[in-house]
Amino acid sequence: MQIIPVIDLKDGLVVHAQRGNRAHYQPIHLHSVLTGDSDIDTVMAGFLKLHPFEQFYIADLNAITGAGNHWPLIESLLAAYPHIEFWIDNGSQLSQISAGRPNQKWIIGSESQQSPASRSERPFILSLDYKDRQPAGHRSWFEQSQFWPDRIIVMTLSRVGSNSGPDVEKLAELHRRHPAKQFIAAGGIRHANDLENLENRGIQAALVATALHNGTIGGAQIKNL
Repeated sequence: MQIIPVIDLKDGLVVHAQRGNRAHYQPIHLHSVLTGDSDIDTVMAGFLKLHPFEQFYIADLNAITGAGNHWPLIESLLAAYPHIEFWIDNGSQLSQISAGRPNQKWIIGSESQQSPASRSERPFILSLDYKDRQPAGHRSWFEQSQFWPDRIIVMTLSRVGSNSGPDVEKLAELHRRHPAKQFIAAGGIRHANDLENLENRGIQAALVATALHNGTIGGAQIKNL
């Protein structure tokens, strides 16, 4: 099981995401045993002290909501950690993605897509976003799997930071219907047992934030996964 830590950026700080209610996200250090501050450099140092993670997911919440962006901050991170792969979700449309740095992968979130699903010459990771168990964004992204890339995040926003557990049934069903795809769990993961349950259902990777920050998934558990 691969753990991919999540960094949510809002107004220049890393914040604690909860249930997709972005207006009320608080600075992450108020909820973390890994970091005493909420600037991105301190948070990265805390994560890497916990474990030598090779991939990170970054959500630029300002860009996703159309209220500015953190691109200079993200570019500095890409330059500072050239051997780490960063998955960037900034609300881009599929038609907008460009080549970028070698250690940068674009996330195409269904909630942000204004056009139907289509092919792209550029590589990307798809995020199928669900709000209150309903698909968020253009329905074709959920229905036309011929346009899906190999890696697909299943993002249940109402479970993010909720301590309610991942949507195992949805993930298992998607894996059953599309066994050639790599599905990545996102939202609600509480502890190592959740990760083991997902792995038993064929899910090999997960986005995790809260359980790392509050210490319920620590270095020893990560090594044993």
